[in-house]
Amino acid sequence: MYPELMVIPMREELTRAGINETKTAEEVDAALAQPGTTMLVVNSICGCAAGKMRPGVRLALANGTNQPDHKITVFAGQDREATERARSYFDGNPPTSPAIAILRDGKLVFLMQRYVIEQATAQQIGGELIRAFDQFCAKTTA
Repeated sequence: MYPELMVIPMREELTRAGINETKTAEEVDAALAQPGTTMLVVNSICGCAAGKMRPGVRLALANGTNQPDHKITVFAGQDREATERARSYFDGNPPTSPAIAILRDGKLVFLMQRYVIEQATAQQIGGELIRAFDQFCAKTTA
């Protein structure tokens, strides 16, 4: 684990974008029990999180028309219990960080893992998230 003082700016980069931090397994479960869509961001101290994932998430949230109903984050390597619980919702996918998931009513519908994030630019990540938001988070009208 890194000193908390080091990770505060990395946490705040997502919370300033409107993403709620979950630091315990109970907070993760409560957030994912809410009806609708939830974007779950597995944050990390690594360079690809700093230079690609967090900026890509911010771009998607700033530019997308459709948005998830809820947005939460866990911090890998810092909030271990919350991170393990979050990853338990990823239906047999290997644990990676960083990662970005969209869940609908607690069920995984989209997952962008580290190997994708490492190969993409922040703009590509933002664009892919906007496409995922449009596909999975669009509100239907009656």
